[in-house]
Amino acid sequence: MVFSSVFFLFFFLPIFLAIYYITPTKHRSWIILLGSYAFYAWWRVDFLALFIGVTLWNYLFGIHIARAKYCRNAKQARAKKLLLIAVMGNLLTLGYFKYADFGIKNFNLMLDQLGASPLPLADIILPIGISFYTFQAISYVVDVYRGDSPPTRKLVDFAAFIALFPQLIAGPVLRYKDIADQFESRQHNFQIFSEGVVLFMIGFAKKVLIADSVAPIADAAFQASNVSFLDAWLGAIAYSIQLYFDFSGYSDMACGLGLMMGFRFIKNFDHPYVSLSITEFWRRWHISLSTWLRDYLYIPLGGNRNGKLGTYRNLFLTMLLGGLWHGANWTFVFWGALHGTALAIEKMLSATNPLSLKLPRYLITMFIVVIGWVAFRAEDLSVAIVFYESMFGFAQYHSDASALSDVSLRAFAFLLIALAIIVVENIKRHQWSAAKLPVMHFARPLLLVPVFVLAVSKLVASSYSPFLYFQF
Repeated sequence: MVFSSVFFLFFFLPIFLAIYYITPTKHRSWIILLGSYAFYAWWRVDFLALFIGVTLWNYLFGIHIARAKYCRNAKQARAKKLLLIAVMGNLLTLGYFKYADFGIKNFNLMLDQLGASPLPLADIILPIGISFYTFQAISYVVDVYRGDSPPTRKLVDFAAFIALFPQLIAGPVLRYKDIADQFESRQHNFQIFSEGVVLFMIGFAKKVLIADSVAPIADAAFQASNVSFLDAWLGAIAYSIQLYFDFSGYSDMACGLGLMMGFRFIKNFDHPYVSLSITEFWRRWHISLSTWLRDYLYIPLGGNRNGKLGTYRNLFLTMLLGGLWHGANWTFVFWGALHGTALAIEKMLSATNPLSLKLPRYLITMFIVVIGWVAFRAEDLSVAIVFYESMFGFAQYHSDASALSDVSLRAFAFLLIALAIIVVENIKRHQWSAAKLPVMHFARPLLLVPVFVLAVSKLVASSYSPFLYFQF
């Protein structure tokens, strides 16, 4: 089940909200839990057992870690050992489902070089959302160990936190310590609910009207066996637009749904395509993930405490592992390495800051971002390399027709609209112009309602279109 589906909009969501609001406040965690399990089981019922198992595992370890940590007669080593077991259990679960076949494929390449018979693939189905809810579970037990979060004794609240359907499939990556108080007490009123509805409608329009509309350009470019220089760049830019409006649209919808239930989640995007550096980009893109990587990977690796070389190494390793988290493919490793290298170089040059002008810094940043998204989109590294050859003019283009010739004009029109939105964001952010532009704000009801109706109409008339981050 996805947010951008007729069934969710007109059946699941209104029924869930009706039951939620007629239920007494003290029992609403049960409604959230049962509704979220129904939401998840709509995809596959059998993986619900894994989901419940991960929840129970971390709930019990949270209690025992806290007991070992704060008991006068207990040793700190026991709490640390329990934390290690808890984290390893989460990582082994994620590793098996997400990386087992990837490991076998790469091991088979080595066997092939040795002339040995390959091992059979496990053909494991990747549970939707496992990367997100595993990270949330890890953050909980680590926070309990650090003393940043008390262990919850209310299993239903913790289970509802892990299963919370607005952010279950593709984030934001929540931390229990940030919303624990909201499970105890949160406000429900018309103003907060209306704010959630508006945010949901904005996200829905981003996803259906912009991301889905420019998708055919990216698909045509990346699926073609031979693309021209212009087609390659149009495809790369279109995918950059598609991914941003798809994922930020999902995050807006998730935060909007949370507000409808009285929860206020952290902001996950802050206009990342106005960034003047890759460092700034990661402060604005997928904020919940970049914060998680900083707090639970970069800092434990040593952060900036081990000198300059140690800092550069930790930045690189954090992004390398962050890339691998996105998927079991060498394309994600390359993407993570690219961003890690850029972050390390920026850190190295931060003292001298050779580029003080905004425009060159912006163009370099967006060049790295778009180049990185090509690997993010490509099926494998060989496809990415061929695409790069076209982008940089090294490929021999043999065709009289453009790979994008069958793409409708509407797709290009929405691409221009999206680019115009980003240009306006940059003008406002960097004050590149003193002129006051008559920007149409999505949150104005007179504009938003017809836009939302148009998006719903497009959804009804189109085919199923899942969010891009569902695959991670």
